Amino acid sequence: MNTNVTEQNGVFDVDVVIVGAGPAGLTAGYLLTKQGKSVAIIEKDETYVGGISRTVEHNGYRFDIGGHRFFSKSQQVVDLWNEILPDDFIQRPRMSRIYYEGKFYSYPLRAFEALGNLGILRSTACMLSYLRYKLFPIKDVKSFEDWTTNQFGKKLYSIFFKTYTEKVWGMPCDEMSADWAAQRIKGLSLWNAVTDGLKRSLGLNKKPNDGQEVKTLLETFRYPRLGPGMMWDAARDKILASGKGQVFMGRELSQLASDGNGGWILSAQGKGGDVQIRAKHAISSAPMRELAKRLHPLPQSTLQASNLKYRDFLTVALMVKSEDLFPDNWIYIHDDRVQVGRVQNFRSWSPEMVPDEDMACVGLEYFCFEGDGLWSSDDDDLVARAAKEMEILGLCDPKQVVSGAVVRQEKAYPVYDDEYETNVEAMRLELEEKFPSLHLVGRNGMHRYNNQDHAMMTAMLTVENIIAGERVYDTWCVNEDAEYHEAGDEGDAKVLPALAGDGSTATVTEDQAAALKSVRDVPERIKKSA
Repeated sequence: MNTNVTEQNGVFDVDVVIVGAGPAGLTAGYLLTKQGKSVAIIEKDETYVGGISRTVEHNGYRFDIGGHRFFSKSQQVVDLWNEILPDDFIQRPRMSRIYYEGKFYSYPLRAFEALGNLGILRSTACMLSYLRYKLFPIKDVKSFEDWTTNQFGKKLYSIFFKTYTEKVWGMPCDEMSADWAAQRIKGLSLWNAVTDGLKRSLGLNKKPNDGQEVKTLLETFRYPRLGPGMMWDAARDKILASGKGQVFMGRELSQLASDGNGGWILSAQGKGGDVQIRAKHAISSAPMRELAKRLHPLPQSTLQASNLKYRDFLTVALMVKSEDLFPDNWIYIHDDRVQVGRVQNFRSWSPEMVPDEDMACVGLEYFCFEGDGLWSSDDDDLVARAAKEMEILGLCDPKQVVSGAVVRQEKAYPVYDDEYETNVEAMRLELEEKFPSLHLVGRNGMHRYNNQDHAMMTAMLTVENIIAGERVYDTWCVNEDAEYHEAGDEGDAKVLPALAGDGSTATVTEDQAAALKSVRDVPERIKKSA
């Protein structure tokens, strides 16, 4: 049945209310309106949709908040990108390097370059350390340090993982859960990386007869010509054009209350005025910690959810008088002389991000906690710091910096400490049991470090569940057992995971069958946790 948004006595009635206009929220909204469902979306930001995937504009320059390659192994996600933004993708070369001790290391690895940079003695030490931990691994793996040491050896861990990871997360690697490493770099083998790099160095990575390179690690990616925000602006516009959706900007969730009949009453407030929305279903991409405090009745797991932590983030964009500074999309900075963690080159993402051919635009990314010294610094001081650190790294002369801008992003990364899994599971199980019409999606909504396409997939499966009237798909298995996220080919996974009538998984690829489980396990998990 097709339904429209209706309003009576200041209360909007819809089929589904959605908290957050990021990739997950807008994906859900777009697909629901296509199915004839009415939706209302509230978004805290007054100007931009897209969440961390938005594109900020300043004097004609466009900044990508964090860098978002449009690459997915899911054919459904690729098809949806093409459907929402059919004419504005460009193909871009992937180039990223690691800066360590004043030298650059290409990634994917080039064997002879790495050997030359590290030197024969250090390279030998790295390989011996790798072999030592392959033969005698750490048995009780608890932390990021344990997992990465077992995977790559202590020496490579200390060179290429420790400094950068601790800069990103603001905590020692031995206090970080091993889950984060397992999710983000699972399947990336040192041996495969070395052999792949050796083939590249020798020009041996060609397919027989056709001279084409074998795609082992991601070498190119698609990208909207004006940044990722272009995708989410288009999704919002299509939702509004459908006549079945409304997007309330500058509205923050005040309360999400059960109506006692399986539905929800949402209250939000902001500069645009207070709004109240009544809905049969609610989808939340809001941080779990914040949602728990605003649910009524208050979940028993609220105390555990309140212990979830987040890492915040800011970008200092510098406009530099130069045609270009370096060819990379971004450079990872493994250097404790500076606080910057990564440097982006926006022209390398898309030439249209930079309006002046005689100017370069780079973004220095700083990882921080909301309210700490970096976060609270004056914008001018941050611009001056960024220019100075570019000089320290030898990437540009501060005298060439013409201007700068600062973009702050709160709760950019859900923290994987040693308690996060227990805290997330407690809230998840309680909500699944008590509130089946409340659906958690996206990175912060599920407190999982998902990529943009994974966040979209959680929304896509949630929509399928809502349309079906039951939990046909387990959204929590998205990206659970995936291989390394930058290996393989785009669109490898052709179909959504489906469940046969006997509870077995049908019409799925082998990877999906392993990665996605039946939601019929949920009642058993609830019983075990009781």
